[in-house]
Amino acid sequence: MISQLNSAGIKTAYQNGGTEPKTNAKKTQEMNKEADMSKVDQLKESIQSGEYKINLQALSKRIADELMPN
Repeated sequence: MISQLNSAGIKTAYQNGGTEPKTNAKKTQEMNKEADMSKVDQLKESIQSGEYKINLQALSKRIADELMPN
């Protein structure tokens, strides 16, 4: 009986033939791509305007960490 209820619930949840999760995944992927491009555009603007600041201390630490194995 429980399995019949579960299968009925699943059928109701996915009346569109199980394509809804794929659609949502595609929408999420598109939204992530738009957000990434927005961030890229912001970086481009700040570099072009001369407002982009590099944290030289953090950069040098990361370079040293990459060059010096633990």
